[in-house]
Parts: sequence; structure tokens; C-alpha cells
Amino acid sequence: MNRVMDKLRGKYPDAEARLIDLAEQHMQFADGRGYVEYEGDTGDVARALMEADAIIIGTPIFQASIPGALKNVFDLLPVNAFQDKVVGIVVTAGSPKHYLVAEQQLRPILTYMKAQVVQSYVFIEAKDVYRGELVNDDAALRIERLVEDTVTLTRAYSQMREEREAQYAF
Repeated sequence: MNRVMDKLRGKYPDAEARLIDLAEQHMQFADGRGYVEYEGDTGDVARALMEADAIIIGTPIFQASIPGALKNVFDLLPVNAFQDKVVGIVVTAGSPKHYLVAEQQLRPILTYMKAQVVQSYVFIEAKDVYRGELVNDDAALRIERLVEDTVTLTRAYSQMREEREAQYAF
């Protein structure tokens, strides 16, 4: 995700971007309350996602599934939380066997929550990373393309919303 942020800031310096690392947050478990009722890190994360125009989710795959911490964040939010939001996906896994987890688990959750999911996601295997650094040039290019596609789609959907609102303004 640091690579994603570097590409985003380098190519689109005017874009507001925030990296939220769930490992650094003190998150409460979703318990059925509305997201606005949570305080502290939980409330901050939920509000940041609700207010964002676009989101790029980076997640590892553990035991052939998305981590519970990420699923918990989804459970905090309303069903239409990602309506009119563009969402890109970056997945890391220890094995190529987990390639379709993003397609079979993450994408259905995001589309259920009304996201406009960027068509191509980035899958990175453990062998593509050495000492915390991405060493696979192809993966680096796919990250750059994901950032470009996310920004382009976000701008397009923003323009479509503005045109739709202007059309129906009285």
C-alpha cells in the first residue's frame, strides 16, 4: 500500500489521500450500531470510508480468505456505504492458489455495498516482495495502472453525478 500511495501522490499530487492501516487502529467489533455511533478509531475509520470518493483496499489473504479485521470494517457500514464510490483492490498472498479470493470473496461484498469496483485488481505473491519491498516489475506496473484506473473512474463518476444533479435541479 505504500507503493500505491507513492504512485498516487507522485502522479496526482492534488488528490487527497490517507492510508489507514487496520493493524494500527484500535477497532471495536461491529455490534449492529450505526457507524456514526462508534467513537475513537472505529468511528474515524468508518467516517473516512463513508466520506471518501474512492478507496483502494489492500489486504493479505489468510487461510484462503480476507482477514476478519477487514470484514469487521465492512460490517460496521451500511449496505449502501460505497454507493457512487470507486474501489480498487490490491491483494497479497503466500501462494498463487489464492488468486481468486479477491474475485470470489471481496468483489461480491463490495458490489453488495454498491461499489463501482475497478475491473482489474492487483494480486501479489510473497515471492514478489523481498524485505518489505516490491521486487516484481510487473506487479509495480499493475499497481500504477490500478491507481490510474481508480482516479480516472472516480473523475468520470463524479462528472456523471454532477451532470445528473444539474439535470434534475429545479
